[in-house]
Amino acid sequence: MSEHDVQREVTELQAKSATAARIFDLRRIIGGLFVLYGIIVTIAGINPSDSSLDKSEGININLWTGLGMLALGIFFLIWLKLKPAAPAKVDEKPDDA
Repeated sequence: MSEHDVQREVTELQAKSATAARIFDLRRIIGGLFVLYGIIVTIAGINPSDSSLDKSEGININLWTGLGMLALGIFFLIWLKLKPAAPAKVDEKPDDA
């Protein structure tokens, strides 16, 4: 294998690593889960029963919690969109010690 082939292979591996870092960014996972659970809890809070309102002293906890979860999830996804993960920088020339 020539040095050019090794350099090309290293470049390909760096591109794959950057793609994996973007896919598994925690902001995407956390934001997606909060949006999903926020939708579920908000739907559960749209038509509360009288007994659940009595337990919570008249406050529709499911609705407010679901809306809060939706807001937090959307915040994480917007943050991801505005400031994507930067690819890791690798030294071009290793130090010869």
